Amino acid sequence: MADRMVELAKAQDGFLGVESASRTSEGFGITVSYWRDLESIKLWKAQSEHAAAQKMGREAFYRSYRLRIARVEREYGFEREASE
Repeated sequence: MADRMVELAKAQDGFLGVESASRTSEGFGITVSYWRDLESIKLWKAQSEHAAAQKMGREAFYRSYRLRIARVEREYGFEREASE
Protein backbone atom coordinates (compact mmCIF):
# COMPACT_ATOMS: atom_id res chain seq x y z
CA MET A 1 0.00 0.00 0.00
CA ALA A 2 2.81 2.42 0.90
CA ASP A 3 4.52 1.86 -2.46
CA ARG A 4 1.26 2.55 -4.30
CA MET A 5 0.73 5.77 -2.35
CA VAL A 6 4.22 6.99 -3.29
CA GLU A 7 3.52 6.11 -6.93
CA LEU A 8 0.26 8.10 -6.81
CA ALA A 9 1.85 11.03 -5.00
CA LYS A 10 4.63 11.25 -7.60
CA ALA A 11 1.96 11.69 -10.28
CA GLN A 12 0.19 14.43 -8.29
CA ASP A 13 0.83 18.06 -9.25
CA GLY A 14 2.87 19.80 -6.56
CA PHE A 15 4.64 16.68 -5.23
CA LEU A 16 8.29 17.39 -4.40
CA GLY A 17 9.50 14.19 -2.71
CA VAL A 18 9.16 11.66 0.09
CA GLU A 19 11.40 10.22 2.83
CA SER A 20 10.64 7.23 5.07
CA ALA A 21 12.23 5.54 8.07
CA SER A 22 11.72 1.83 8.61
CA ARG A 23 9.28 0.69 11.23
CA THR A 24 10.67 -0.41 14.58
CA SER A 25 9.74 -3.70 16.21
CA GLU A 26 7.19 -1.69 18.23
CA GLY A 27 5.61 -0.49 14.99
CA PHE A 28 6.88 3.10 15.03
CA GLY A 29 7.74 4.53 11.62
CA ILE A 30 7.77 7.88 9.89
CA THR A 31 7.09 9.06 6.37
CA VAL A 32 7.53 12.69 5.33
CA SER A 33 6.15 13.93 2.03
CA TYR A 34 7.06 17.32 0.58
CA TRP A 35 4.65 19.46 -1.41
CA ARG A 36 4.88 22.76 -3.26
CA ASP A 37 2.07 24.48 -1.34
CA LEU A 38 -1.03 23.99 0.81
CA GLU A 39 -3.25 23.66 -2.25
CA SER A 40 -1.18 20.67 -3.43
CA ILE A 41 -1.58 19.09 0.02
CA LYS A 42 -5.36 19.62 -0.08
CA LEU A 43 -5.58 18.00 -3.52
CA TRP A 44 -3.51 15.04 -2.32
CA LYS A 45 -5.76 14.60 0.72
CA ALA A 46 -8.79 14.57 -1.59
CA GLN A 47 -7.30 12.08 -4.08
CA SER A 48 -9.79 9.18 -4.04
CA GLU A 49 -7.36 6.24 -3.83
CA HIS A 50 -5.34 8.04 -1.15
CA ALA A 51 -8.54 8.75 0.83
CA ALA A 52 -9.48 5.05 0.62
CA ALA A 53 -6.00 4.07 1.85
CA GLN A 54 -6.31 6.49 4.77
CA LYS A 55 -9.64 4.93 5.72
CA MET A 56 -8.13 1.44 5.51
CA GLY A 57 -5.21 2.60 7.64
CA ARG A 58 -7.53 3.83 10.38
CA GLU A 59 -9.59 0.62 10.28
CA ALA A 60 -6.86 -2.01 9.87
CA PHE A 61 -3.22 -0.85 9.79
CA TYR A 62 -2.74 1.72 12.53
CA ARG A 63 -3.65 2.00 16.18
CA SER A 64 -2.81 5.70 15.94
CA TYR A 65 -1.09 8.20 13.69
CA ARG A 66 -0.21 11.86 13.68
CA LEU A 67 -0.14 14.26 10.73
CA ARG A 68 1.85 17.48 10.75
CA ILE A 69 1.88 20.16 8.09
CA ALA A 70 4.93 22.38 8.34
CA ARG A 71 6.95 24.67 6.14
CA VAL A 72 10.63 23.86 5.60
CA GLU A 73 12.46 27.17 5.69
CA ARG A 74 15.97 25.83 5.31
CA GLU A 75 17.81 22.51 5.07
CA TYR A 76 21.47 21.75 5.54
CA GLY A 77 23.56 18.78 6.55
CA PHE A 78 26.89 17.02 6.61
CA GLU A 79 28.02 13.73 5.10
CA ARG A 80 31.40 12.19 5.85
CA GLU A 81 33.14 10.43 2.98
CA ALA A 82 33.53 6.69 3.43
CA SER A 83 36.84 5.56 4.95
CA GLU A 84 39.10 3.49 2.76
